[in-house]
Amino acid sequence: DDPGPLTIVGPSGIKTFIEHTITDLKYRLNFKIHYKEWVKGAKNSPLLWNGGTLNWTPLKHSTFCLGYQYVEDERPGKFDLEKAEELNIPRGPLYGELQSGHPITLKDGRGITPDDVLGEPRRGRLVTYATDTMECDGLKKICTDADIAFVEGMFTLEHKEEALQKKHSTAASTALIAQESGVKKLVLMHISPRYSYDDEKILKREAEEYHDCVTVGRSLDTYEIKLPD
Repeated sequence: DDPGPLTIVGPSGIKTFIEHTITDLKYRLNFKIHYKEWVKGAKNSPLLWNGGTLNWTPLKHSTFCLGYQYVEDERPGKFDLEKAEELNIPRGPLYGELQSGHPITLKDGRGITPDDVLGEPRRGRLVTYATDTMECDGLKKICTDADIAFVEGMFTLEHKEEALQKKHSTAASTALIAQESGVKKLVLMHISPRYSYDDEKILKREAEEYHDCVTVGRSLDTYEIKLPD
């Protein structure tokens, strides 16, 4: 099957880099690639994508890097069955129409709107992804109220000075930002290759001094992101 177009969102120059890579390695793609590059000094608006909004912002690193925040669209409020029964709405497809946000007309001529039977809209999930960064306003912004945040925690506190020099983060500093920003679950990633699996326990322990829901991410891990309510 045709996988459809792929959209790559990244810093200025990402299109040239990828197209050269495809040419040099003689890849043959059976799908189109669209590019959205960050333009310095321009108004880089969020992207509407897959039932939500993708926000992006510069981070603070030795080279230009971006962080991303995906905000799922609001969901309709909960369906009030008692209210529907009081209005004598027959069970069946009409319930689904109202839950989907569509008004209906009953056989007796009465018009019913979704507001008549639905509660307040419910927010969608919020996911943050940020790597190659030290503490900065951009990171705090995209971490705000995240249900899950994938953020670099490259160093232990033993290598704090190296982290500052290279403009990376310690697990502890990332966890502090996550705690202050209201992150529900923090996944530490982009860990320095100098550390073994046993060392990951140190990263996790140091992060847990500031945040009570921390895990160290590994390749091919999967995470369930529950709806907020």
